[in-house]
Amino acid sequence: TKKVKVFIIMGQSNTLDMGKVKGDKAVSLEYATKTEKLYPFMVDDAGKWTVRKDVRNLHVMGSGGPGKSGVKRNDWLTVSGGKIGIETGIGHQLGNAIDAPVLILKSSIGNRSLGWDLLPPGSESYEYEVNGKTYVYAGYGQSPDKWEKGTEPKPIGWTAGIQYVGDVARAKDVLNNLGDYYPGATEYEVAGFLWWQGDKDRYNEGHAAMYEKNLNNLIAALRKDFNAPKAKFVCATLGQTIKKNAKGNEKLILDAMFAISDATKYPELEGDVATVYTNPLSMGSSSNAHYGGNAKTYMDVGLAMGEAMNKLLKN
Repeated sequence: TKKVKVFIIMGQSNTLDMGKVKGDKAVSLEYATKTEKLYPFMVDDAGKWTVRKDVRNLHVMGSGGPGKSGVKRNDWLTVSGGKIGIETGIGHQLGNAIDAPVLILKSSIGNRSLGWDLLPPGSESYEYEVNGKTYVYAGYGQSPDKWEKGTEPKPIGWTAGIQYVGDVARAKDVLNNLGDYYPGATEYEVAGFLWWQGDKDRYNEGHAAMYEKNLNNLIAALRKDFNAPKAKFVCATLGQTIKKNAKGNEKLILDAMFAISDATKYPELEGDVATVYTNPLSMGSSSNAHYGGNAKTYMDVGLAMGEAMNKLLKN
């Protein structure tokens, strides 16, 4: 009888299901819950995985623009299959705090950058110097990714922002047919966005240097596209990047992620944006190696992101 509260997860492979459920004792969810006795809410008295009937877990994924999509998961929040992602921790936190049905809607795929594939609408082209040469980096809808200043760009079969367009369209397809995915649901409200990304941008100085501006544009674009002007936004940093000794592109991205939740810099976002520093939560490895598949990394980051979202909602 209540509107479904929708929380949309976007990003790249950090958001995908990479935490191992079984197998290596050091990293598996089974070992963490049944031997280390962590996350007691995950297991019932019979030793089976709990199922939440107040939180729907849905993942749609496709490469590029609208149309090429597939439903990867659609069930009540539980552990099924061999992997988990951040949505598990996020879903439990939000489900506990919100007196309404919750939909965790993930629309993402791996190996995508904010500076190119996920570039939000309205982003303009810009010039940036690399190794003594000045390049023009593509604005939204342009192609290729960059070209040397003074030369004519030769478009390729991909444009800046095409993955953003596709991921948004796939999420909207779900919301436009809500009852097909969330049994009994008729109305919804997009209450928040959760973003864990940045790995691909750290290999491209031109993209890393614009990460803060692009991230700020992303918040505005998502709110507009989902007609959710007050929706909250939680961003998680890359787990391997340490504040005190971050350098190069990783420092640019880390600084950008903390900047958007700085009320002195973006007063219009005060109380609406939070940044989760994940290095203390990571059990090792790195974003490009999917944190070694350690389920505790994905659980702890998800729980922290969910807690951050709850605090924003209370405010």
